[in-house]
Amino acid sequence: MIFETAEMTMWWLVQLYTGRAGYQRGVKAEGLSASRPVIDCSGWTGLLLTKAMQAENDAAGRAVFGTADMQSVQTWSDRIIQEIGTRTGFILEGQEITAISLPRCATIGLKMGEPAWASNHRRPRGITHIVQVVRRPEDDASFVSESFGGSVLPGISLTPLGEWLALSQPHLRAGEMWAVDPFRLALRM
Repeated sequence: MIFETAEMTMWWLVQLYTGRAGYQRGVKAEGLSASRPVIDCSGWTGLLLTKAMQAENDAAGRAVFGTADMQSVQTWSDRIIQEIGTRTGFILEGQEITAISLPRCATIGLKMGEPAWASNHRRPRGITHIVQVVRRPEDDASFVSESFGGSVLPGISLTPLGEWLALSQPHLRAGEMWAVDPFRLALRM
């Protein structure tokens, strides 16, 4: 099932903030209102998903996505993956993840080492980063949108899905990636 309004909403947000918002760990959607906009990976993914679900509800004139489902994506990266996977019964792991097997707008969690900041919070599967697959409306091309802090261009970025999967091969081979389908939350209703 294609949620056109949700997909267009995510693409609009990606166009608005890519290259214009930086990364700051622990900062959620409120960070985008700062004079120098910042957000972390789970804040960005949570914002994309919440705004997409709200837009789909508005377009349908009814609750396609429930309040509890929207609230379940307003948390840390590991919990977003766990909540969506548990609520939908669908999760891909490691090498099961390919450009063909991924849902249209998959949410992907990665275990990216064991940073010191994560030691105070036990994380299911060790997930410390999350990204969102988005679709370009003109040609339906798949991209990965993420907020990432690093030495090279930290902040919100957009990468073609194939290129992103190629760069993520070490995580795929190590079984340190999990993908869920947030739009399956609507199918439960």
